[in-house]
Amino acid sequence: MNKILAQLKPQPLFDYFEQICQVPRPSKKEEKIRQFLLDFANNNSLEAKTDKVGNVLISKPATSGREDAPKVILQTHMDMVCEKNSDKIFDFENDAIEPVLEEGWIKADGTTLGADCGIGIAAQMAVLISKKIKHGPLECLITVDEETGLTGAFSLRPGFMTGSVLLNLDSEDEGEIFIGCAGGIDTLAVFSFKREVIPERFTSLKLSVSGLLGGHSGDDIHKNRGNANKILNRFLWQASGDFELCLAEFNGGNLRNAIAREAFAIVVIPEDEKESFLKSFNKYVKELGFEYERSEPNLKLNAEVSKIPEFVIDKETQYNLLNAINACPHGVLEMSTRMEDMVETSTNLASVKFLEDNRIYITTSQRSELESRKFMVAGMVESVFKLAGAEVEHTDGYPGWTPNPDSKVLKITADSYKKLFGVDPVVRSIHAGLECGLFLKKYPHLDMVSFGPTIKGAHSPDERLNIHTTGKFWDHLVDVLEKI
Repeated sequence: MNKILAQLKPQPLFDYFEQICQVPRPSKKEEKIRQFLLDFANNNSLEAKTDKVGNVLISKPATSGREDAPKVILQTHMDMVCEKNSDKIFDFENDAIEPVLEEGWIKADGTTLGADCGIGIAAQMAVLISKKIKHGPLECLITVDEETGLTGAFSLRPGFMTGSVLLNLDSEDEGEIFIGCAGGIDTLAVFSFKREVIPERFTSLKLSVSGLLGGHSGDDIHKNRGNANKILNRFLWQASGDFELCLAEFNGGNLRNAIAREAFAIVVIPEDEKESFLKSFNKYVKELGFEYERSEPNLKLNAEVSKIPEFVIDKETQYNLLNAINACPHGVLEMSTRMEDMVETSTNLASVKFLEDNRIYITTSQRSELESRKFMVAGMVESVFKLAGAEVEHTDGYPGWTPNPDSKVLKITADSYKKLFGVDPVVRSIHAGLECGLFLKKYPHLDMVSFGPTIKGAHSPDERLNIHTTGKFWDHLVDVLEKI
C-alpha cells in the first residue's frame, strides 16, 4: 500500500485512519472492519468482545496509579456512508477508499471518505496502543450500522459496557462540544403502478439533475442546498400540465440521511411537442440557475434524447406521485427556541426509487429536538402521501439526547479546550442524530459529551477531513483522558 498519510502528524492516528480506509465497511456489511478491529486487539494483547449484532468492545486497563479513576468509554461506529459520483467506478464492498491530500484537507477520489466515523476509530486505536497517555480504565465501543438504522445502539444490551463516562467521537465541528442531539424517524411511502403501452409518434427524453452539494440531512439541512428530487419533480409537475407527458422512470437520491444530490427521469412526449418541451425546460434551467447561483453554483440540469422505454406508468399514479412529491415538505420547519441558531425540526425527501415489481418507493426522514415535533412532522409527511393514495409506514425512530449543562465531563472537556487553545469552546446541541440518546435509555447513569475534528461534506463525495483540526482533536482527547 502506498501510504499517502504517512507524512501527517499526529502519528499513529493518521496511519490507523489510512489503514481503516483500506477496509470496506458499508452499513450492514461490516464483517471486514469488525475482523480488522478484533485482529488489532488480539495483536496488541487487548481484551475484546462482540455481541449478537456485531458491536465490538475493546478494553484497556488503567495506567499505573490511575486504577481508581472513572472508567471511560470512547465510542464510535464502524460503518460509513457509501456515496460516489455517477462517473466513478467503485465497489464499496470490495474496493479501498483512495485518500487524497488537498490544501490542508484529506478527501477521497470520487467517493465518500469515511472520516465519519473512521477518524474516531483511528483515535480509539491510537489511544489503545499508547504507552504515554495517562488514563483510567478504558472501554472502546464501536457500533454497527449507525448510518442506516442505529442498529448497534438499538441492540446494545445493559451490561455489555461498564464505564460511567462516555466520550462520543462522532462530531464534525472542531471547537464545539455537543451535549445533545435531535431524535429522528423515517417515513416511507409506496405507490403501486400499472404499466401502459407507449403511444405511437412519441419520443423519449432523459432529464437529469446533478452537481448539487448534497450533504448530511442533519448538519446541512439549514444551508439552503438544493434537493435533486424536488428540483426535478418541480419541472415534471409543471410540464405534466402543459404537455402530454408520460412518465417511465424517476430515480433520485440514495440514503435516508443524505440530501439528494442527483436525480433523473425518463419521460415520453409527442414528437410534435418536443421543441416546445425543450424550450420550457431550458427556461426552467435559467430560472434555477438564478435561484441557486449562490448556494449551488455547480447545479446542472440536462435533457437528452433517450431510448424509448418498455412502458410508462398509468396516468393516475403519475398524477398522484408528482403531486405528492411537489407537496411533500423538505428542509427546516422550525428553528429552536431553546438553543440559539440550532434547527429544531426538519424533514428530508431523501430518495425516490422505481422498483421492478411495479412499485415506487419513497424514503423521507424527520428530525427534531422535541419528541412531539418529531412525530408531528412525520404525520405531516404521512398525510401528504396518504392523500395521494400511497401506502405509508414509519420506522421505530430513535430518541434525542437531552442536554445536561451541569455535566461533570462537560466541565472537564470545556476547561481542557480553553487551557490548550486559549479560547472557550462552543457548547451546543446538534441537529444530526447521535447514538447517545439510545445509550442513555439503557445506561441512564452515563455522563456524556461528543467532540471531533472538522469534517465537511459528510455523506457525499465532497466529504473532507481537515488536517489541522484533527491534530487539535487528538491533543484535546488526550488531555481530557488525563484529566478524568
